[in-house]
Amino acid sequence: MPTTQPLTAAAVAAMRREVQVGLDGPSWLDDAGRFDLIRALEELVCTATAAQAAHAADLAESVEADHEDLGVPAARRGQGVGSMVARARRESPHRGQRHLGLARVVQRELPHTWAAWRAGRITEWRATVVARETACLSLEHRLAVDELLAADHDAFEAMSDREVIGRAQGEAARLDAEAVTARRRKAESERRVSIRPAPDTMVWLSALLPVAAGVAAFAALTRDADTAHAQGDPRSKGQVMADELVRRALGVDTSEHAASPASASRSVDLNLVMSHDALLGTADDDARLAGFGPIPAELAREIVADALGSGEEVWLRRLYASPTTGDLVAMDSRARLFPAGLARFIRLRDQVCRTPWCDAPIRHIDHVRRHAGGGPTSSTNGEGLCEACNYAKESPRWRTRPEPDGSVTTILPTGHSHSSRPPPVATIRRRDVPALTIDFVLAG
Repeated sequence: MPTTQPLTAAAVAAMRREVQVGLDGPSWLDDAGRFDLIRALEELVCTATAAQAAHAADLAESVEADHEDLGVPAARRGQGVGSMVARARRESPHRGQRHLGLARVVQRELPHTWAAWRAGRITEWRATVVARETACLSLEHRLAVDELLAADHDAFEAMSDREVIGRAQGEAARLDAEAVTARRRKAESERRVSIRPAPDTMVWLSALLPVAAGVAAFAALTRDADTAHAQGDPRSKGQVMADELVRRALGVDTSEHAASPASASRSVDLNLVMSHDALLGTADDDARLAGFGPIPAELAREIVADALGSGEEVWLRRLYASPTTGDLVAMDSRARLFPAGLARFIRLRDQVCRTPWCDAPIRHIDHVRRHAGGGPTSSTNGEGLCEACNYAKESPRWRTRPEPDGSVTTILPTGHSHSSRPPPVATIRRRDVPALTIDFVLAG
């Protein structure tokens, strides 16, 4: 018989309200008391994330047992649990899957790390670091590294993340050098380039490279910057390195044409969606650049003007937005697969994966109501999803339906539901006239 009441959502909500009430008035604490309270709250946060992990692991076991009873093949049992965890934590499915993987590993294979985490001595990220750096090891060796790092909770808590990583990597190499080498080779095979929005209409263009190639590339850009500086170039070192990177990739000098990425020597498509008022300068409605998001109308006009001025091809496609919501209007097709034009329309309308909190690039154009169940191939029954979210909704007991207002309702196996709708692409100033949205495709 348990000696305490089981932890429930209602009990946690009561604790949250108690903490919230303490924020409404003066604390009457001295500075030492405030310091102690901040530390106590941090330990509470750490223990709370450990509790989230424990219940995520329990959820996975329950769903897998249900899938087994339904006769789901072993390889597909538990599919969609990561997305359920993500929605509960209001994060992307990718992060939800990471949370779930950590939850299942740390309790089974890192007992000392788990004990420190649930005691509030370390953060979820610290537990993630230990799990990540020991992932290539056998269970026996993983337990050995866990004991070395985390058996002494005081020492473990006092270490920095860099120290934890260094000691874990060193011990892993000593215990199983072959496994560490295989892991390095696998990591090298996963080299890639990615992009994500940055403040002030900038982007982070990141490259994950093998260490030798990455260091060499950075050294080459640094050398170019030093040479330019020696020749009296007024640009900063960082500006020269960034401009040289773009010049080598696109064949365009961004130091002279910073707002004209379409004027490269290679063919490059930029899907730019903006209203005709924004294009003509009679309004400053935000435009949207595919792969990035909203940009100021002034920058959008500058991109178009520079492309036209440099002799590039500019293709205009007229799209119409709803006079009430700003959503792009529907297009229909009777085909089983989404035709290229309709699929492109849905990508422009949804912009990123429609799953709440996901924001991943669209990889699949999917039927909201399954085609096998009579769902039409249309814009109202189509949605843009990332690969992970599309596979998750195909799991047993997941249901989706399109709503009359253009939103999509997803019902999880637990009965919880979420609704999503595409973001507006136009600012509607007159409610009696449909807003014209022009989609520019700039090609070199």
